[in-house]
Amino acid sequence: MKSMEELVNVYFRPGRLPHLWCPGCGNGVILGALLKAIDAEGLEKDNVAIISGIGCSSRASGYVDFNTANTLHGRALPISTGLKMARPDLNVITLSGDGDCSAIGGNHLIHAVRRNVGLTLVVFNNSIYGMTGGQYSPLTPIGSRATTAPYLTIEPSFDILALAQAAGATFTARATTYHVPVLVDVLRKGIRHDGFSIIEVVTGCPTNFGRQNKIGAPALMMEWQKDHAVPRAAWEKLDDEARRGKFPIGVLFERTDEKEYTKAYDEIIERAQAAKKEETA
Repeated sequence: MKSMEELVNVYFRPGRLPHLWCPGCGNGVILGALLKAIDAEGLEKDNVAIISGIGCSSRASGYVDFNTANTLHGRALPISTGLKMARPDLNVITLSGDGDCSAIGGNHLIHAVRRNVGLTLVVFNNSIYGMTGGQYSPLTPIGSRATTAPYLTIEPSFDILALAQAAGATFTARATTYHVPVLVDVLRKGIRHDGFSIIEVVTGCPTNFGRQNKIGAPALMMEWQKDHAVPRAAWEKLDDEARRGKFPIGVLFERTDEKEYTKAYDEIIERAQAAKKEETA
């Protein structure tokens, strides 16, 4: 596998460094892992499209030398769907933050999942709206402080992977910015999956979430990930009490019996063309 320097030289657009992410932000770790996964899968740059919405995480698409688009808040998935419909040969990867895809983009997420569109969604979950000032998101843990919750949040967060699975997801996975080998592995598997894959990456936002909640230095946020993430095999052996406050990582769900959306749509075209021929015969 290439070194990080080699990956930057191959896959970054010239002149795009230094990046604008805050010190200690995990977004660079996620982008680096994604480049490692793409490189390990041997994908040609012209055959990869990276689409993002709006937010700190969504700035990632502007750094890399693929077919890219930094689009509208919450609308990365419908744009990615349209691209996949027009060019089903492309490896479409969507980058979105926890607020971008679970709040304003939540409805688009549900329907992209149920259609089983053949793209990979990477959710940068830093538990907060980082770019716009530190508001709480649907994935902010209950009891957290945010600029829109100075007296702590009272709304419980939801499990975005459980939501996706309930909507019909055929591949769900989770990793953290501490567990980079796990992250690279699930990204590779998600890219290979023939259908909609969603990968949640638990990451830290020291500037907003960490500072407002007095967590401390970025390294402490990484230590929290290390102490609270449990590999799936070990997770399945834990009882409910042992699972409290922790979360599983790895591939959590996968099935291959559902037809990918663009392939199903091709069948519609074939049926329509056959019907047209019968009408004109």
